[in-house]
Amino acid sequence: MQVMKWSALALAVTAGTTQLAFASAQDESKGFVEDSSLSLLNKNFYFNRDFKNNSSDSQSHREEWAHGILANYASGYTQGVVGFGVDAHAALGLKLDSGRGTTGTGLLPRDSDGRAEDEYSYAGGAVKARISNTELKYGDLIPTAPVFATGTARLFPGSATGFQLLSNEIENLSIDAGHFTAIRDGSASTNSDGEITLTYGGSVDAKSVDYAGGTYSFTDNFSATVYGAKLQDVWNQYYANLNYTIPLTESQALNFDFNIYDTSETGDELAGTIDNTTWSLAAAYSLGAHKFTLAHQQVDGDEPFDYISMDSGNSGDSIWLNNSVQYSDFNAPNEKSWQVRYDLNMAEYGVPGLSFMARYITGEDIDGSKYDGGPNGAYGYFGEDGEEWERNLEAKYVVQEGPAKDLSVRLRHSTWRANSDANSALGTDLDEFRIITEYPLDIL
Repeated sequence: MQVMKWSALALAVTAGTTQLAFASAQDESKGFVEDSSLSLLNKNFYFNRDFKNNSSDSQSHREEWAHGILANYASGYTQGVVGFGVDAHAALGLKLDSGRGTTGTGLLPRDSDGRAEDEYSYAGGAVKARISNTELKYGDLIPTAPVFATGTARLFPGSATGFQLLSNEIENLSIDAGHFTAIRDGSASTNSDGEITLTYGGSVDAKSVDYAGGTYSFTDNFSATVYGAKLQDVWNQYYANLNYTIPLTESQALNFDFNIYDTSETGDELAGTIDNTTWSLAAAYSLGAHKFTLAHQQVDGDEPFDYISMDSGNSGDSIWLNNSVQYSDFNAPNEKSWQVRYDLNMAEYGVPGLSFMARYITGEDIDGSKYDGGPNGAYGYFGEDGEEWERNLEAKYVVQEGPAKDLSVRLRHSTWRANSDANSALGTDLDEFRIITEYPLDIL
């Protein structure tokens, strides 16, 4: 499979060599100040998670309310063959409501007594250089690669310290490569020098992560993505995606989205033995305001499909699997899962900006009993007949015009249940409710 993925990348590069991008972004640079941008995001987040069968001496629910202000500045590039610039960001999180017995949502950091901090803040930045359509950055960055992505499921996104190379020299081909040595978890962390950890395998002493890959668009409706990553002394991980849309009429279309990850241990095997292939396939039918989606996901491996933790305890935005949703990733050992989903866009009915979503995912055949991870094994706690299911409901409205243009309000509800063979590893049954308000402002 590794050969297949890198062959696909080679094919994309070959196909694009005759379509070199003649327009150079650096040639069109207006200057460091002239091309600068400054944006401000106000984000208000209410989070309530109700545990259904915790013991009497355990936390029965988590409930917190916080407000975040995130400023992002991006300079332009100086003029010349090589352009130079800087990026910077600063964040302030404010506690609106929290109690000692309800902390732990990931919205607010906790002090040594277990109480939520009244406020917290952090800042970061990066230097950058550009030649033609290729950028090199170093500093506190927010990567979005499918093998190394920062989480955005809480008040602020996570970030990582290192180098990143982004290139669009060939028409329709985007390249992304990086070398990172530390992360700042997106769950209320202010430490930009945090160690690289795993979402399910926990803390490992990995010194760095390296990745490279890209996306090639064969047509407007068909694209392929391949990536490879190495987490030092932990694993080699490879990823591929195919996305194909078939327009049927002006108001109807079919879309197919296929994702696959292959992970195996390497070096000192700090997380133990890993031999895991996980894939998902989704088919979506769009009909005017309606979209109907059916997805299947399968884990082939005696340990869960794992990924680097950039937003502790949160799912759905750090990996590209169709059944990685609000609470669960449906990635337990040998798990097979199905999803049905319905989306409704109310613009077709005279209410632009209003949308609804409902989905249901069920997983079965969870079996981690055959895992033999060796002395460093991290995944030996799953049962042999696990099942789980999750239901997500969402309503979102985005203001379309006026002084509050782009202000969005999103309501999210989730219900997750599992039997004892899955509960032991994935957590206790829960209901969850979130209200998220975002107001972006472009200052420059």
